Amino acid sequence: MKRRILLVEDDMLMREFITDYFKKEQWEVYEAENGRIALEMFDQNSIDLIVLDIMMPEMDGWSVCRRIRKKSDVPIIMITARVEDDDQLMGFELGADEYVTKPFSPRVLVARATALMKRTEGTIGREGDMVTFGDLVVNRMAHTVSVAGNTISLSPKEYDLLLFLIKHYGKVLSREYILNAVWGYDYLGDLRTVDTHVKKLRAKLGAEGRYIGTVIRAGYKFELKT
Repeated sequence: MKRRILLVEDDMLMREFITDYFKKEQWEVYEAENGRIALEMFDQNSIDLIVLDIMMPEMDGWSVCRRIRKKSDVPIIMITARVEDDDQLMGFELGADEYVTKPFSPRVLVARATALMKRTEGTIGREGDMVTFGDLVVNRMAHTVSVAGNTISLSPKEYDLLLFLIKHYGKVLSREYILNAVWGYDYLGDLRTVDTHVKKLRAKLGAEGRYIGTVIRAGYKFELKT
């Protein structure tokens, strides 16, 4: 079955050029020339991955990414001519999975998209109310967590944080983003709350000697390793 990509790019020639490369690799491509059309196409079709330009008329890529993340975890690769670090951090905080700067090779873009899909499809397994990651199993109905068959006792907030980190596996997330998503935008506590809870999770999951959380730059990249 072909993977389905939504390519959002206002430059027609660039869009056609990228589309040709994806089609050669047996992707089914949906094309949108602006953010408004992209959102309509996303709602009307089953999309596996989005390649999203940032600077576009009517609605920029930031806005599109923000609105899609409210309802979907579909992998998103953002493309832009801007190279500032703040732009990349903004993209990651909004939930982007990859960030590619122009000019770029379409072959490299296709390779990144393929690798991202393999990580998304093959890393985390979901069946009904069960979420599995290697030996880690989360029963969302019973609110239980086990590692290699051993039940791990987590507080309600640790449980929520664990599910959030699994859901956003492989992404660099700022402390502010995690705090807002897990504790809520009206939470007035210290950012160190995130550090404290991640440390507790590392200790509890690490008791099995299998799982670690690693701090990267200004954010967290939560890695579960067997």
